[in-house]
Amino acid sequence: MRKKICDNILEAIGYTPLVKINNITKDMPFTVLAKVETFNPGNSIKDRMAIKMIEDAEKDGRLKPGGTIIEGTSGNTGMGLAIAAVIKGYKCIFTSTDKQSKEKFDALRAFGADVIVCPTNVEPEDARSYYSVSSRLINEVPNSWKPNQYDNPSNAQAHYETTGPELWEQTDGKIDHLVVGVGTGGTICGTAKYLKEKNSNIKVWGIDTYGSVFKKYKETGVFDKNEIYPYITEGIGEDFLPQNVNFDLIDAFEKVTDKDAALMTREIARKEGIFVGNSAGSAMAGLLQLKDKFKPGDVVVVIFHDHGTRYLGKMFNDEWMREKGFFDKKGLTAKDLVSAQKGKLIAIDVKETVEAAVKLMLANDFSQIAVTNDKRVVGSLSEKHLYAQVVKNPDVKSQPIEKIMQPAFPFVDISAPIDSLSQMITGDNTAVLVRDFKTDETFIITRHDIINALTK
Repeated sequence: MRKKICDNILEAIGYTPLVKINNITKDMPFTVLAKVETFNPGNSIKDRMAIKMIEDAEKDGRLKPGGTIIEGTSGNTGMGLAIAAVIKGYKCIFTSTDKQSKEKFDALRAFGADVIVCPTNVEPEDARSYYSVSSRLINEVPNSWKPNQYDNPSNAQAHYETTGPELWEQTDGKIDHLVVGVGTGGTICGTAKYLKEKNSNIKVWGIDTYGSVFKKYKETGVFDKNEIYPYITEGIGEDFLPQNVNFDLIDAFEKVTDKDAALMTREIARKEGIFVGNSAGSAMAGLLQLKDKFKPGDVVVVIFHDHGTRYLGKMFNDEWMREKGFFDKKGLTAKDLVSAQKGKLIAIDVKETVEAAVKLMLANDFSQIAVTNDKRVVGSLSEKHLYAQVVKNPDVKSQPIEKIMQPAFPFVDISAPIDSLSQMITGDNTAVLVRDFKTDETFIITRHDIINALTK
């Protein structure tokens, strides 16, 4: 039970409401209840595990008075850690990726934290990744501690001790299904562990995104790097396997597209009056995709992780949605453009030489080409950029492509209209990539493809 008066803001964490979803699921014969975690002080479910990780580290001496907390975060965990740090007297340094919303970074800085923004499209072990940068800083900053939310058992334990018991109590033990977006794995696995101990028949559904490895790994046991590519959805999915993801506790995964997640995020606000973030949109869209798995009378609980204010510049911004091609429009789409293409994307490995890239581009009459690392798209090369580099230094032709490659081409939804594509293809960004989930193929769309389609 929550106190009538909290001694500090940390005592306000937890005991969030469970709210019935009415309009989005009005024609469905089962009950959907949303655990709305925006009522936590940091407006997200991550407050629960942030304070648990800190208190456990204080107890065993890993975090000492006056220390500095250093963590890689998409924003919400950082917020929970930053709030606790204010109350407990710690400093914070956070690393994050450039795909996260600016609002998240501004919020972290409001609590006095330092934020270092790192590139998204690099391997986790790359020295530039937000994982690697946070690990390096631990060795450089005196009296520092890294919570490592992905592998720290206190993450899942926080939800075993709080989220699970709350859901059991709030549903009077009548919960039949739990639907949760999976990122670090702490929320879904800690909650699932508690609930399955109470009733082993409860089904736990993990919501994944295209570009993430979870679903295929659960179903096949294979960690397929070909599954990994840049995606827009925030807060769920990973390109590695966090130790907090216990696949034995998750009955199955369902993947949701960036577009469906973004549109549902807006629908939740407009139809239910609940202002939540991108992972809630993914979870709700996934729940609807799973509707045939639920029986009449079932009680389905979905977790809404964070608040919509962190996505005002993205999912709740019409211009951004149009830019990404998430609004349906009449006329030609990316699907129309790639339907005429034969075969999968031709790309070149990052370890190949610049000379090899030139030969491949000439042989195929390419003006640009995608660069991959173990089948994962990590960069690009354009004819204009190659020309400038070779003219400046002819010896560059013997160097590996990674020395001069440009940022990776962005991925767009296959339903993106042609006018959105034309705005994304610029002098600096010469192509976009399209993933067809039905055929599991990747295609490239260039300025030439658009001109060709428009002049037929």
